[in-house]
Amino acid sequence: MSSSETTAAEQPWVLQFCHGYDGPFLDCARQYASLFAGTRYKVLTVFLTGAPDPEVAAGCASDEVLFLDYRSKDIRGLKLRAIRDLRAIARSRPFALCLAHRFKPLYIAALATALPIIGVNHAFGVYQRWPRRLFAQAFRRRVSLLGVSEAVRDDIRRCLPGWPAERIEALHNRIDVAQLQASQLSRVVARDELRLPADAWIVGNVGRLHPDKDQATLIRGFAKAQPRLPTGSVLAILGSGRLEDDLKDLARELGVSQQVLFLGQVPEAKRYFKAFDVFALSSDHEPFGMVLLEAMAAGVPLLATACGGAREVVEGVGVLFPLADDDALAQGLLHMTQLDAAQRQACTEAMQARLREQFSDEAITRRFWALPMIAPLRAGD
Repeated sequence: MSSSETTAAEQPWVLQFCHGYDGPFLDCARQYASLFAGTRYKVLTVFLTGAPDPEVAAGCASDEVLFLDYRSKDIRGLKLRAIRDLRAIARSRPFALCLAHRFKPLYIAALATALPIIGVNHAFGVYQRWPRRLFAQAFRRRVSLLGVSEAVRDDIRRCLPGWPAERIEALHNRIDVAQLQASQLSRVVARDELRLPADAWIVGNVGRLHPDKDQATLIRGFAKAQPRLPTGSVLAILGSGRLEDDLKDLARELGVSQQVLFLGQVPEAKRYFKAFDVFALSSDHEPFGMVLLEAMAAGVPLLATACGGAREVVEGVGVLFPLADDDALAQGLLHMTQLDAAQRQACTEAMQARLREQFSDEAITRRFWALPMIAPLRAGD
């Protein structure tokens, strides 16, 4: 074997194991793979579900990508086939670490490998069920846990009180600020493509039409504020889901059906945020809220519930209101109408600074490599 071949064979790898690439999870894979750019570590990303897709492979910033192509029903129960598949993959390279997104990949990785594992948690309540708490206890010697916000981290710590605090940490979601901003359409073009009125004052919301997103509170708050909003104001909701008919009925009952526009599922919705005068997130305990970062990148003032991970993003640069409080939401909307050009510019500058300092790829990479759970990788880097 040549010296170059020896070096390549001995180069350490990180195994990133993802449940799938739907919704925001492709970008999550990109975020975590990019943490190792410029280091001695190469990254193999494995998707448990989802058919092979070259665009997905190109989008997750990894040295190699594998698709196991399981369907959801295939990974119920003991998941023995998936365990065997991942065991074979783990033997194929000198892996130093496994990053497992969500609980099923963590479960499979713990049973299939002997690697140290960092489980990345994207939701609340992952360890509220006692079987999962028992599982975590059984593998606690080689498992550490990350929450995508401090709120998710604290939820895990409450469920696993015996764990050392440094083994359960927070690492925020983040964006490639320059890349996102370059992709965002201008106000005029975004409104034209979404078929929104060119001169209206527009409140935007992006998310599934699901109880967790609580667009009902948003519609009620908009309806209460509407008589004092600028003439022709519009609430534009981008997303689809099982509550669409109920929400349309609510808008009719409140007399704002002509002002509340349901635009359906919009591909690459993050490109259209400059269409909005304000972005409102009414979610019930949002674990983080990537849409808030996307609005900040567009320079759109923020209005969000004061709970979950949203508080960590918005506090100090936007307006927070109590969960499900449509009166406070209405007052927040009215406050936003009073912002003059100088105040909007100051708001934009504050949001841009927050992005750079706390939610950019660069900021989170520094945070990741300072975590105590990463010390063994730092020692070998």
